[in-house]
Amino acid sequence: MPPATPTEAPPEPAAPADAPDATRGDVAGGVGHSAGRPDSTLKVTGEFAYGSDLWMDNMLWGVTVRSPHPYARIRSIDIAEALATAGVFAVLTHEDVPGEKTYGLEVADQPVLAFDVVRYQGEPVALVAADHPEIARQAAKKVRVDYEVLEPVTDARAALGHATPDLHGDQAGQVTELSRAAPYLHPEGNLVRHLKIRVGDPDPVADVVVVGEYDVGMQDQAFLGPEAGLAVPDGVGGVDLYVATQWLHVDQRQICAALGLRAEQVRLSLAGVGGAFGGREDLSMHVHGCLLALHTGKPVKMVYNREESFFGHVHRHPAKMRYEHGADRDGRLVYVKAEIYLDGGAYASSTPAVVGNAGTMGLGPYVVPNIHVDCYGAYTNNPPCGAMRGFGSVQTAFAYEAQMDKLAAQLGMDPVELRVRNAMAEGSPIPTGQVIDSAAPVAELLQRLRAMPLPSDLDGADLRHLPGGVSNTTHGEGVRRGVGYAVAYKNVAFSEGFDDYSTARVRLEAVAGAPQVTVHTAAAEVGQGLVTVEQQICRTELGVDTVVVHPKDTQVGSGGSTSASRQTYVTGGAVRAACHRVRDRVFALAAAYLGETLDDLRLEGGNIVSQTRGAVGSVADVLGTEVVEETTQWRHRRTEPIDPETGQGFAHVQFAFAAHRAVVDVDVELGLVKVVELACTQDVGKAINPDAVVGQIQGGSTQGMGLALMEEIQISEGKIRNPSFTDYLIPTILDTPPMPIEVLEYADPHAPYGLRGVGEAPTISSGPAVMAAIRDACGLELTKVPVRPEHIVDGGADREVSGTD
Repeated sequence: MPPATPTEAPPEPAAPADAPDATRGDVAGGVGHSAGRPDSTLKVTGEFAYGSDLWMDNMLWGVTVRSPHPYARIRSIDIAEALATAGVFAVLTHEDVPGEKTYGLEVADQPVLAFDVVRYQGEPVALVAADHPEIARQAAKKVRVDYEVLEPVTDARAALGHATPDLHGDQAGQVTELSRAAPYLHPEGNLVRHLKIRVGDPDPVADVVVVGEYDVGMQDQAFLGPEAGLAVPDGVGGVDLYVATQWLHVDQRQICAALGLRAEQVRLSLAGVGGAFGGREDLSMHVHGCLLALHTGKPVKMVYNREESFFGHVHRHPAKMRYEHGADRDGRLVYVKAEIYLDGGAYASSTPAVVGNAGTMGLGPYVVPNIHVDCYGAYTNNPPCGAMRGFGSVQTAFAYEAQMDKLAAQLGMDPVELRVRNAMAEGSPIPTGQVIDSAAPVAELLQRLRAMPLPSDLDGADLRHLPGGVSNTTHGEGVRRGVGYAVAYKNVAFSEGFDDYSTARVRLEAVAGAPQVTVHTAAAEVGQGLVTVEQQICRTELGVDTVVVHPKDTQVGSGGSTSASRQTYVTGGAVRAACHRVRDRVFALAAAYLGETLDDLRLEGGNIVSQTRGAVGSVADVLGTEVVEETTQWRHRRTEPIDPETGQGFAHVQFAFAAHRAVVDVDVELGLVKVVELACTQDVGKAINPDAVVGQIQGGSTQGMGLALMEEIQISEGKIRNPSFTDYLIPTILDTPPMPIEVLEYADPHAPYGLRGVGEAPTISSGPAVMAAIRDACGLELTKVPVRPEHIVDGGADREVSGTD
C-alpha cells in the first residue's frame, strides 16, 4: 500500500458576518481572568440545589424494578400484588410505553423497559410510583418476573468469535476467526463497530521490535450526585422534566420518541448536576419519570441510591489490546500494529464514537510512517459502556506509552528522548492522514516536564510519607522510588462529520439605569465552570459587568453535549458570536443617538468608547427602553467521515496535548504504591479562566491516577461485585500528591480566542505516567490496569485473573 496522502481540512463554509474577530482588550472578570464562579458560594455553603433536592407538594416517588440476571429471557411479568399495595399509584411495564420501545444515543437498541430479554444485570423491567419512597421500594419487590436464565457473553473477543492473540508462537499477533461461538445478543450480531487504519507498507521490517498485550479495567465516573429528576405533567398531555444531565436536546429527542409526543410537549430544564464525566450523556430515569407522571397525572421524583447508580449509567469501556512497535536503531518508529478490543456491554451507547477515538488516536502523539490498526467495539452481557472523560483515548494510552518505554529499554535510550525523537509537531500527519494545522508542542511539553525539579529523596525519618506508612506497615526497607513519563493527545469536540454546533441567546438591556446582559444557552453546567466562561465572554465582548446566566433549558436551541472538551470552544464560540451581533446593533443605536456614524467604537465599562474621542455615551443611555437580543447558532469547522477501508480523512476539529511525570514510592514486598508527585505540562491555547484551567488539570490528573492504581468495577459472569464507594475505590485527598503544573498557551488560529479544550487531556497521560513510574521502581512489566498489590508482589499480572471475566 502506498504512503497515505496527508489530508488537508475540507473547504470551509463562508464565514458568517458575526465570525469571531481578535480578542478584545483586557476586561476585569473577562476572558483571561480567574473570575469567580456564580454558583461557588451556594455550593460551598451547601445551599446549592442538586437534582436530588428537587421537590413538589403531593409528588410521588418512582422506583425501578431491575433484572438480577445479566442475560435472561422474560417469560412473564406479574404486577398485580405490587399494584394492590396501599399507596401505590402505578406499576408500568413495556406495554405502557406509548411510543418507540427502544432508544439510544447513536443506535436505538436499548429498551425503555425490557420486553423480551434482559441483556445486563440491572436492566429496567418495570416501574412503580407511590406516595412514599419506601412504599415504592417495597412494592417493587412484589413485581414477579419469570426469567429463563441464559449463559452470558462476557468477553469482547469471544463475542466476536476472535481468538486470543498468540504473543510468542509462529502466528504471533494474528487474530484467528473462529466459528460463531457466542450467541448473537442483537439481531445484527455482536459487532458494534470495526475501525481500520491502513497506512504505508503492509509488511514493514524494523531493526527492533517490541510486542505487548495490555488489559484496562472498567472505570466508573464516580460522580457524587446520583441520577435524579422530577417529571411534572402539564395537564394537557405534555410534561416538564427537571433533570441532571449533559445533553438536554438529545435527551428531549429520545424522550419524545418514547412518549410519542412532539418537542413542544416535552420541556427539559437542567437540575443541579453533581458531576458527570460522561456518565449522564445517556438516559437514566428520564423516560421512566415522564411515563409515571403522565400515567398518574402527578409530579414524580426519581433518585437512584449509590448502588443503583452503578447499574443506572454507562461506564468506561474495558479494553484488551495487543501492540507491536518497530523502530530503527536510532529510535525512529518504522511501524505500529495494534489490535484493540473495547467491551461495549449490552447496548451501543456511544461505543461507535469511542471506537473512532481509540482507533484514530490510539498510537499516541507520534509520527508513524506505517500503520495497521484494527479497533473493535463489541456487544457483551456486561454493563453498558459509553462516554467517560478521555473517551477511548485513555485505554490506548496505557498501551502505547508502555510500548514506548519497552522500546526505549530495548534500544538503550532515555524514554523521554525516544518520545521527543518521534514527537508530532505542527505539520505532522496523524494516523488518519489529517495534517495538524496548529501548534503541537509535544517535544516541548516533555522537555519542560523533564526540566522541572524532582521531589526530595525518601525521608526515612517520617514513615507517614511512605506507602502504607500511616498504618505503620514499613520502615522503608522494601520501598523503591520510580520515575515515569507519558504524553498523550485528544481530539476536541465531535468528529467524523458530526454536525456539531451550539446556540446562544444574548440579551442586553438597561436595568435600574445600568446595562445588564442575560446569556441563555442549553449547554449543561455539570461542575466544570461553563457558566463562568459564558459570563466572562459577555463581559469581554460587551463591556458590561453584570451578566446573568439564564437557567439551562430546551426553550433555546441546542447547546450540544457537555462532553468532548467542547463547551468552551463551541458554546463559547456561540456566545461570542451572539455578543458580536448585539454589539453591532448597539453601535447602530449609538449612530442614531449621536447623529453620526463612528467606525472606531468599542464597548467598555458600560460605555460606548471611541478610539479617538473617548466615551461618547453610556450603554444605558443609548439603549433607553430598547432591548437588544440576538440568538446565534455557531459551528466549528467541518470534519468528515473517515474512509472505512483505510481510515483516512479529516476526522477531527482540534487536538489537545498534555504530558505527565510521575514520581512514586513502591513497597515491593507489600505491593503498596504512594504517588509522591504528579507533574503536568499542557498546552491550552488560551487560558480563558486560569484558575479553572489548573483545577481541570488537577481533577483530570487525579482521575487518570485513580484508574492506574485502584479504580475498577469488578465483574464476574456479567455481575458487578462492588457497586458501592466502600468497595469501588477512588483517590481521596490523602492519595492525591502535589501537582506542579506548567500551562502553555499556543493559540489555535481556528478556535475562538485561540483556546483548546482542557478537561480530558490530563486524564489520558497521567495514568500511563504513574504506571511507568511503578515499572521503573519494581522492574516488572505490569500489563494490567489498575495495578494491584499482588501484581507487584507476585512479579506481574500473568497469574492474576482480570476484573472483567
